[in-house]
Amino acid sequence: MAFLRALNSIYFETFSSEAIIFFNPCCSATSLKNFKPRLQLAFSHTRPNTQLAFSPTPVTEQSYDDYIISLCKKGLNREALQAFETFQKCSNSPLNSITYTHLINTCSSLRFLEHGRKIHRHMTTFNYQPDILLQNHILNMYGKCGSLKEARNVFDAMSLKNVVSWTSMISGYSHYGQEDNAITLYVQMFRSGCTPDHFTFGSVLKSCSGLEDSMLARQLHAHVLKSEFGGHLIAQNALISMYTKYNQIADAINVFSHIITKDLISWSSMIAGFSRFGYELEALFLFREMLSQPVYHPNEFIFGSAFSACTKLLEPNYGRQIHGLCIKFGLGSDAFAGCSLCDMYAKCGFLRSARTVFNQIEKPDLVAWNAIIAGFASVGDVKESMSLFSQMRITGLASNDVTVLSLLCACSDPVMLYQGMQVHSYIVQMGFDSEIPVCNSLLSMYSKCSNLNDALQIFEDIGNKADIVSWNTMLMACLHHNQAGEVLRLTKTMLVSHIKPDYVTLTNVLVSSGQIASYEVGSQVHCLIMKSGLNLDTSVLNALINMYMKCGSVGSARKIFDSIDNPDIISWSSLIVGYAQAGCGEEAFKLFRTMRGLGVKPNEITFVGILTACSHIGMVEEGLKLYRTMQEEDGIAPTKEHCSCMVDLLARAGCLDGAEDFINQMPFDPDIVVWKTLLAACKVHGNLEVGKRAAENVLKSDPSNSAALVMLCNMHASSGHWNDLARLRSSMRQMDVSKVPGQSWIEIKDRVHVFLAEDSLHPERGRIYTMLEELRLQILDDSCDPIQMESF
Repeated sequence: MAFLRALNSIYFETFSSEAIIFFNPCCSATSLKNFKPRLQLAFSHTRPNTQLAFSPTPVTEQSYDDYIISLCKKGLNREALQAFETFQKCSNSPLNSITYTHLINTCSSLRFLEHGRKIHRHMTTFNYQPDILLQNHILNMYGKCGSLKEARNVFDAMSLKNVVSWTSMISGYSHYGQEDNAITLYVQMFRSGCTPDHFTFGSVLKSCSGLEDSMLARQLHAHVLKSEFGGHLIAQNALISMYTKYNQIADAINVFSHIITKDLISWSSMIAGFSRFGYELEALFLFREMLSQPVYHPNEFIFGSAFSACTKLLEPNYGRQIHGLCIKFGLGSDAFAGCSLCDMYAKCGFLRSARTVFNQIEKPDLVAWNAIIAGFASVGDVKESMSLFSQMRITGLASNDVTVLSLLCACSDPVMLYQGMQVHSYIVQMGFDSEIPVCNSLLSMYSKCSNLNDALQIFEDIGNKADIVSWNTMLMACLHHNQAGEVLRLTKTMLVSHIKPDYVTLTNVLVSSGQIASYEVGSQVHCLIMKSGLNLDTSVLNALINMYMKCGSVGSARKIFDSIDNPDIISWSSLIVGYAQAGCGEEAFKLFRTMRGLGVKPNEITFVGILTACSHIGMVEEGLKLYRTMQEEDGIAPTKEHCSCMVDLLARAGCLDGAEDFINQMPFDPDIVVWKTLLAACKVHGNLEVGKRAAENVLKSDPSNSAALVMLCNMHASSGHWNDLARLRSSMRQMDVSKVPGQSWIEIKDRVHVFLAEDSLHPERGRIYTMLEELRLQILDDSCDPIQMESF
């Protein structure tokens, strides 16, 4: 009776409550021990109710087999497993091979490892010896369920193995990322004399893709060609997928072109490969070619690759056309295609369209939510990003590290610090602070939105988990806060920690060395670059040029430039700007003409350098001509830096009225630098009227600007306007404004010595003034004109 109740329970848990159960009322509890109910299911495809009938006929073991097999054939996999559980409790005999095969396949499809183990143990309990077919199914079940150790035990215990046995084991290794084991087993299979088939090649080529071994890939390709399955579609598609993952597009095209009858996997693999590795137009052309053959209907994965290509090309018009096709093929609400489409619209700046596409997805998954959140975060719309994040949490979806990384990306402005701190709190609450990429993003957020101390605190919290990205982010944070000395200190600590610097690290150090004009440190970094082999990286060489120029070593900078095989525009611009700032205007012009002759198009920085050179050597007409050429021929809109160069050019040449007119005609409001440039020129040329107006504009922006007030005082003194001078000095005393003393520094034996005008605090001031006095006496002894030394 317990057995009947168990079966009754199984049925009612599975089917509707309206089922009718028939069993013989004449059967007593005693007689039931000798009878086993035989279940016959009658399914109706038109009526929702299902009837389960019990027959009083005695049931043999074959009846159990038939019943379980019938459940499996009808797709009632869970019910079949429940029936096996009941049979296991009430029977002391094994099932037949076909029944075991159906049950094992059911566990494979459902990924029910524990049920599969029970069924396997049931065989071994009765010393049931499965044939090779059933052994292969058991092996496949363990492999699909991820228990590779148990699968290998079954495989090793098999006295006879066929191609299915080897392929199942190789496929399991390949699927769960054990590529080395998959390749090793393939070699053993090859040496054993067992011939691989197209399924074997499909699995082993997938493993080769994960190893990124191009030589092995070609060897496997040769095996495929030599075998009888070289023309099979599965093997050819696997070859295309492998070659595209290696970025060997030419080889992938070669395989693709030889496929006589392509399927969607062939087209999808080739289009995805083109899209992934920078051949976006080729991906779209191939997509169009596929559409020209009406036998093929693109799926969501092909549309996803096409949208990805449009995203990289920043071509929303192409994307809109493909969007129409996506709707036409009935995939407008598909999550995969919709996610790629949403990402495309967002990255192209069409956020409203991105939001519309997202709203049309029937059941957006986490990837889709992350795409729309990242879209709004990329344009700094933290409010909408946070709103979407809240909506996602309401749906019950749990966020991942990609979600919080997008939110942190949105909080990259100082005004968003509070929102960034909220995200930080959520990160700690959910335990994402143990993941290095998240910590690095937090570090970047605080370095941009807060002070350096907060960034340093996050960096210290990362501790020993810090990777090269963490260190580089911290170094950039120090540069962002103008702490070049801290960059050098952290770099030394990083090297002691045995973290190998990359080109980003060394570029940051070189920029810091240039900021403090530390030739000694810069040359040491140069040696480190040579030892690390990064001297072939153009960005590092450009940083070296910039560093040497700022340290005053023009010759060293030129040597670095000449060592570059194909200098880019940054290389040319760095050297031109360096020459201009060093007063080598003629060299800058010569270099600019050479660059033009080679067909290299100048950028904004190049023109800043060449206009600065014009200013330093007084080439007014040439500078005005270049300024017009920059706009008319090169299509570069003037920036504040260009305008400052033009004001300096005119003012240095004494064209003060022209410089003032130029400032008044600028396309944007002049900043304090422009007016200070004009004011300095007015002092040199003694133009008090223009100088007053320039000083007034400086003081509007900064009422306590000591440099402007001091220059204006000197101009009043030079022109004899003593009353104005007295009034201005009185105003300066009331505002407690004093001249900032000039300073200079020199580096000797890895130590920087700083000197201030009239310095009385330097620890070696006695020796310094003694040396100055000796120099003064030597000058007098040589009968030179006496020089006033008070300024020292």
